Amino acid sequence: MNRRRPGNSGFLLTEMIVAAMIIGIIMATLAFPLYTFSRFNDYQLVTQHCIAAARAQLDSITATTKPIPHDDFQRLWPKLTISMETSPGTGQWQGMNLAKVTAAGMSYRKQVKVRLSRYVPLMPETEKTTETNPPPDEDS
Repeated sequence: MNRRRPGNSGFLLTEMIVAAMIIGIIMATLAFPLYTFSRFNDYQLVTQHCIAAARAQLDSITATTKPIPHDDFQRLWPKLTISMETSPGTGQWQGMNLAKVTAAGMSYRKQVKVRLSRYVPLMPETEKTTETNPPPDEDS
């Protein structure tokens, strides 16, 4: 004959507080790894954008002997900067130019740089080094 007393059913306030604290501790321990993963994911995304921009610049130089126009580059990769340098080929690569492209961007506070190079057909001797994005400052 087990009888329940009417005042002893349900949870105590302390049990609820302990449960809430345990849930809070679990959420706090998961927050840091998720934040770290988010930063790493952003770094990888910026790296992929830099690789895509540098490859596109090299493909444009190979196909048309001209870099991607500044406006098109800004539209495609607004947060990146790109610089290009050419030098004459040596040895078995004589008669071609070595095009070196560096794409850079920021991931949080970390700078991401990707350097790619390729031997391309001779380009016109107009510009040996060009910088795309940001445009030159106009102080006039």
